[in-house]
Amino acid sequence: MKKHSLIVFLAVFFLILFGLYLVLSASSTYSSVKFEDQFQLFNSHLLKALGGLFFLIVFAFIPYEIYKSNTKLFLVIVIFLLIATLVISTQVKGAKRWLDLGIINFQPSDLAKIALMMHLAYLVEMKDELLRDFKLGFIPMIIWIFLTAFLILIQPNISSGLILVVLSFAILYVGGVRLSHLFGSIAIAGTAVASLAMVFTHSRGRIVGFWEGLTSGESANLQVQQAIIGLGSGGMTGVGLGHSSQRNLFLPEAYGDFIFAILGEETGFMGAVLILFVYLIIFVVGLLIAKNAKDKFGQMLGFGIVLSFFLSALINASVASGMVPTTGLPLPFISYGGTSMTILCISFGILINIGLRSQKLKKETEQSEVSAIQI
Repeated sequence: MKKHSLIVFLAVFFLILFGLYLVLSASSTYSSVKFEDQFQLFNSHLLKALGGLFFLIVFAFIPYEIYKSNTKLFLVIVIFLLIATLVISTQVKGAKRWLDLGIINFQPSDLAKIALMMHLAYLVEMKDELLRDFKLGFIPMIIWIFLTAFLILIQPNISSGLILVVLSFAILYVGGVRLSHLFGSIAIAGTAVASLAMVFTHSRGRIVGFWEGLTSGESANLQVQQAIIGLGSGGMTGVGLGHSSQRNLFLPEAYGDFIFAILGEETGFMGAVLILFVYLIIFVVGLLIAKNAKDKFGQMLGFGIVLSFFLSALINASVASGMVPTTGLPLPFISYGGTSMTILCISFGILINIGLRSQKLKKETEQSEVSAIQI
């Protein structure tokens, strides 16, 4: 398990380093025009990446078991922050997603993922056989899931809310709840998410635009159109590092959620596939870490962390390729951003610790068995 943790750390470190270069390339023109300094956004991202690495290392050495007794309190605090976001935050691009606390400005929805995963992992471990009981096991977990997801969906943040629901149901499925209970909840949640997606103007516009694009053969919006042009112009091997044309204000905010298009343009199909393969390696090795965890809490939490990470990567790449409606999900460890980078690094620090702790417990068990045999 120690080598698994090392593989995850090295792969994440590679993605962060490559992301630094890619943000520099994708943001240079925009920074020059808006700030008269081509390194303005890069410098900001560099500080966030260094902060993320710091948190990654710190949380890698904090025993993950200590979170068990505080998961409910943590989730309650996050729910309070989500409510505060709806009440006091300023609307940006038709949504209230950012909470400004003066010294820090962040999206509580990112924090909600890890908070809910922790609490569900704790409940799966504590309830054990009661998980199959609808009233005593299943309902309490569904209440937490629906409450947290609802507060995110009405921001509105449909993509993050949907990811949260899918992730939560996956944890419950792996945890051992009855499929009959799960399918009924999936039907209710699916109907609710679809309804809310069509109620809010900006999410409805993205869905309708995507559908019209499928039927007409045209791109859903300008960003998707320019992203596809960038991916197509990259060919097999790309136009070369630092030679993107789409970054020159053709692709709006190319350093953010659509940075995968710059990746494809500069490194080509082969480079894009290589990065996706790195994501796959992290996912598979992360699953092994979760599988080998010595307690149910570690297993469920590790599984949730890597699944959330992998789903975000796949959805981001799919959006840039025009395969799914536009969302606000960043490309993990690569896109410009502070909240997502910090929460991701904390999450993977916890995952690495799960692997390290499992290895330590395994050695202690083996030493105890050897001592018992000698006695």
